[in-house]
Amino acid sequence: MAQKAGVILVVDDERDHADGIVESLEKLCTRAIAVYDGKDALEIVRSRQIDVVVTDLKLGGDIDGLAILEEAKKHDGETEVILITAHASIDTCKEAIKRGAYDYLVKPIDIGQLRTLVTQAGQKVSAAHARLAQKPQTARGDFHFEGVMGKSPVIEGIFEVLRRVAPTNISVLIEGESGTGKDLLAKAIHNSSLRWDKPFRPVNCAGLSETLLESELFGHVKGAFTGAANDRKGLFEIADKGTLFLDEIGDMSPGSQAKLLRVIEDGIIIPVGSNKPTVVDVRIISATNQNLPELIDEKKFRQDLYFRIKGVNISMPALRDRVEDMPELVEYFLKEAAAEVGSKVAGITEAAQTALESYDWPGNIRQLRNCIRTMVVMCDRDRLDVQDIPPEITQQRQLIAGSRPVAGLGAVSLDELEKQAIEETLAKTNGNREKTAKILGIGERTLYRKIKEYDL
Repeated sequence: MAQKAGVILVVDDERDHADGIVESLEKLCTRAIAVYDGKDALEIVRSRQIDVVVTDLKLGGDIDGLAILEEAKKHDGETEVILITAHASIDTCKEAIKRGAYDYLVKPIDIGQLRTLVTQAGQKVSAAHARLAQKPQTARGDFHFEGVMGKSPVIEGIFEVLRRVAPTNISVLIEGESGTGKDLLAKAIHNSSLRWDKPFRPVNCAGLSETLLESELFGHVKGAFTGAANDRKGLFEIADKGTLFLDEIGDMSPGSQAKLLRVIEDGIIIPVGSNKPTVVDVRIISATNQNLPELIDEKKFRQDLYFRIKGVNISMPALRDRVEDMPELVEYFLKEAAAEVGSKVAGITEAAQTALESYDWPGNIRQLRNCIRTMVVMCDRDRLDVQDIPPEITQQRQLIAGSRPVAGLGAVSLDELEKQAIEETLAKTNGNREKTAKILGIGERTLYRKIKEYDL
């Protein structure tokens, strides 16, 4: 008997067609999944191991089968992709095969032929995985991240906790400054949970009024409030069997907190304006940049809700507290930006890397990601350099060069600013004069002269 394929993903915007294909393939694999939207398909191939993808070339949106092929191969080069196409798209599919697709079928498809292709593709993937299994496992195992990375002790500690927590249904509270990657961490938990193929739905509790937030979470019926022109499902119902990410939960109103607590305790929602209850099964992941215990003392956050959402508490460190992770983060964001804009930039100079590591990054990972994207867009060489760093990051270097004054500094002299910049940079580099000169964008001789001049 032929070995079964692993996990098969079927992508088609026609639900009946996708479900029919899944039904015909179920006995050939360990699991067959149907999705009806290109965006959902991209999320799945980015976050989980998929052995074979069967996708329609045209999906009725911005994302087509070729985009899914590219993303699947980028995430796991061993994944095989079979395209389904109309006659007019055969040339495109032939080109796709050159880019790594396993094969293609022309509509109306022959189910027997599709089953044969899926079996063959699955066997090819199994053989490839058997070879890969001989390699030593990485420390992170099967925990999947996108944009959340690092090898610093604090990050490795977080990864270890989440490896234990992700497969469970326990609620998670993620704390940390804005921009530290709390949303990415929440998605990583979902992707590594047993709910990975069910919906992940985020909502920003700070961005909506109490009425709109309750409507967003619990849904509403037509006429429930001004503007409610139709019945609408809430995110709890949409995310049933999946995960709901409540971002900035500390900004939720007291009334909404009480209703959320009841749903978490009972697993029952009642849409706004309705009296009909609906049972839901949703895992809760919450995030905040506020101190919830302080809000509890101030009677602004319910203590009973806090204990419900704080099954496991994770604190995301600020970027300035994990400088050792900067090289890996810079490399990741550089590759991401270069691919996004079609740039040939492939690296960064040591001087530029050192300058980035010396900055405090008040906006954390989000600010770094935007900074690298800007640098890649503006760079016309194959490596990023100090001159590509945005002005707000290189302000100290510009002060040394005397290029411009800084608003709001009053009567402080340029000499004092220059001295202060040198002192601070020397401190950050532990007295390394070579690195200090690179960060400030001046020659080592000039730095030595300034150190002697200011008696540093």
